Amino acid sequence: MFSTSARFRTLSLLAVSTLLMTACTSTSEAGSDKQAVAAFFPLAWVTERVAGDGWSVTNLTQPGGEPHDLELGISQTADLDDADLVVFEHEFQPAVDEAVENVSQAELVDAAEVVELRSLAEQHAGDDHEEEAHEDEHGHGDLDPHFWHDPLLMADLADAVAGALSEIDADGASTYEGNAAALRDDLEALDAELSQGLADCERDTVVVSHEAFGYLERYGVHFEGIAGLSPDAEPTPAVLAALEELIADEGITTVFSERLASPAMAESLARDAGVGTAVLDPIEGPGEGQAAGDYVALMQDNLEALQQANGC
Repeated sequence: MFSTSARFRTLSLLAVSTLLMTACTSTSEAGSDKQAVAAFFPLAWVTERVAGDGWSVTNLTQPGGEPHDLELGISQTADLDDADLVVFEHEFQPAVDEAVENVSQAELVDAAEVVELRSLAEQHAGDDHEEEAHEDEHGHGDLDPHFWHDPLLMADLADAVAGALSEIDADGASTYEGNAAALRDDLEALDAELSQGLADCERDTVVVSHEAFGYLERYGVHFEGIAGLSPDAEPTPAVLAALEELIADEGITTVFSERLASPAMAESLARDAGVGTAVLDPIEGPGEGQAAGDYVALMQDNLEALQQANGC
């Protein structure tokens, strides 16, 4: 049995330990990172690059998840509640739009407001291959949300994120502005690489699963989607017939499926048309392998795939 003095020493040690643990916890919380939440991969990548050290960036869309289908769980809702900054794109993920309405404390950056979105009609301007049936199926009055395939628009987003971070943390404004400027340099270099890499191709038309790549049309290629803006849309027989004719007329060698969507539509069309298939990454989520989290590397992978398919 412990003596009175032994019990006293034990209680004293416990009290000191408790105080030390409390002090450590308080220090950790006081020095914890500022919290940013991004709705899906391209937005998270820009936010991480601009925010730099001192910020923790959470991506609401888990690796392998389809951003369009995102449903928020309890932990993701809690992340939004705790965030100092939320970066999202209005009308791209309905669950995020609804949750953002309830975020009262966070600074918001809506990509749909800070970059110049274009409609499908604008994307296909000057494209002689668009059939009337194809136009009806795709609903060309809609804005195309997939702006991140244009590196210069990603640079515009970076500037907006830097501005929002500076509003939250004025002392770090020069750091955020410098990070955004450095990122713009990288993205302008990627833009030049895309321009040069797609400048001289045997073919300029690409058939893809859905209308996710229209912003690349700035580089002289034309994209025809089997489905419309939604990857789950079912194409009509008229659309499939028009695409088969297009493939034959243009000498197209490849029908592209996408990494995060079923390849069934692309494989079926390619089989009927007698051509091959390959994968083009919509870059809505991180990829796989060494370049999994690097937007620039994923864009370069897409460039290589397009060059191979189009004889560039």
